[in-house]
Amino acid sequence: MPDATDKRILRQLLADPDIGNAELAERAGVTPASLWRRLEKLRETRVIRATETRIDWRKLGYEVQVSLRFTLDKTHPRAFDDFTAAARRVPEVVEIQTFLGSVDLRLSVIARDMAHWQQIYRESILTLPHVSDSDALMLISTIKDRQELPL
Repeated sequence: MPDATDKRILRQLLADPDIGNAELAERAGVTPASLWRRLEKLRETRVIRATETRIDWRKLGYEVQVSLRFTLDKTHPRAFDDFTAAARRVPEVVEIQTFLGSVDLRLSVIARDMAHWQQIYRESILTLPHVSDSDALMLISTIKDRQELPL
């Protein structure tokens, strides 16, 4: 279990993922050697699973983001497998999540504009297999998009 020093390191990494190790060590109040050992331990125990790149899709021309919630017809034994395989083939699907409850899956879909969204919806989303119900939520704004430690 991470101790108070590890949590300081994690808070600093979350606040500034591009921070250099020397600055991170200083902000966390540890030596660079101690920081290196602690980061290695956090990676080995998979507390830190990966360093990821986050893309601002709007800056690449994708102005529309839609969250689609699906309930599948689970009378078909391969409903989840067939659905996820088909959804993975849609290039504009940037995230697929599964849930317990009344919603089975959620897709995040990006589109350049409303005409492009309509094309994706008609040609790719409506053809996904084993859907018994769906709901679309169009993103208007993001108020908070950051991981923080609940400490």
